[in-house]
Amino acid sequence: MYVAVKGGERAIRNAHALLAEKRRGARDTPELSTAQIDGQLALAVDRVMSEGSLYDRGVAALAIKQARGDLIEAIFLVRAFRTTLPRFGFAEPIDTAAMRISRRVSATYKDLPGGQVLGPTFDYSHRLIDFGLESGDLSAPAREPAAPAGPADAQRPVPRVTDLIARDGLIEREAEPEPGAPVSDITRDALAFPAARDARLQNLARGDEGFLLSLAYSTQRGYGRTHPFVGEIRFGEAEVELFVEDLGFAVSIGDVALTECQMVNQFTGGGGRPARFTRGYGLAFGQSERKAMSMALIDRALRADEFGEERKHPAQDEEFVLSHSDNVQATGFVEHLKLPHYVDFQAELALLRALRREGEAAEAAE
Repeated sequence: MYVAVKGGERAIRNAHALLAEKRRGARDTPELSTAQIDGQLALAVDRVMSEGSLYDRGVAALAIKQARGDLIEAIFLVRAFRTTLPRFGFAEPIDTAAMRISRRVSATYKDLPGGQVLGPTFDYSHRLIDFGLESGDLSAPAREPAAPAGPADAQRPVPRVTDLIARDGLIEREAEPEPGAPVSDITRDALAFPAARDARLQNLARGDEGFLLSLAYSTQRGYGRTHPFVGEIRFGEAEVELFVEDLGFAVSIGDVALTECQMVNQFTGGGGRPARFTRGYGLAFGQSERKAMSMALIDRALRADEFGEERKHPAQDEEFVLSHSDNVQATGFVEHLKLPHYVDFQAELALLRALRREGEAAEAAE
């Protein structure tokens, strides 16, 4: 037994060495730097930060490099690193209406205050492989020069579309939080059911993008009560403030890049209440539009009880959605099957053989 254990340790060390060699790749190719990953694979970095629950572009880029591009493994690494960090305070609620916009689109209004800002997006690109990128030809279609913005217009906040709809009372208003009311924190407290909406949104923000995307798609195909319009998707930078007790006021500690999605869904009313649109909400680090849109669709589906709707589809089942959306938990549970299960299997094998012998004996007795 001792020899087997020592042999296993040596094999694992060799596997780690081989992994490092494969990660480095061909030695005649320059090594990929974390700065290159952050700058040129920025959307992968954004996903790792969102699902890793840590806004640190350098750490996320390093995790992607260490994981050889396996984003779920990188997310696992970031989550593990996050647990080592001290928590020294709680930020004030971020005002996304004051976001410095890089991209802003709405499917509900063509002309809206602040305008549509296409920004960097694949939405209008041809899905054709650009072999010019392989040869280093970075030529791009010519851009028409934009009119220079005046000092008063530069980085001016623009109103949220849902706020415009709410002025006429045509969409439900978000309840104002009570001062000092506790906020759920699923990183410290185990998720319990039924879950409050803030806990659900935290869970969805950390959830696997692919899983959420599939569930969101299911709601649009009839497996949930949604008839969504993208009220607005906005991507940009928002200021983070921290209240300092010694000063007695909040101070800015930096900016974070965020994507926010507000979905306008089918209206509800009755019982003396006027008809109003309902809404779904999504928020993610970086430029993560698929994630934010999927969050918003599922958020609305999970609010079925609030509107007296029947819950009969997967996206409306709170426990199903929240218990299976975390890719780190899912990976651990699936990949543990690769670990030795020799004793368990031998027990099953012995039982199976005994059952077969009993069956053969019964047949012979007949």
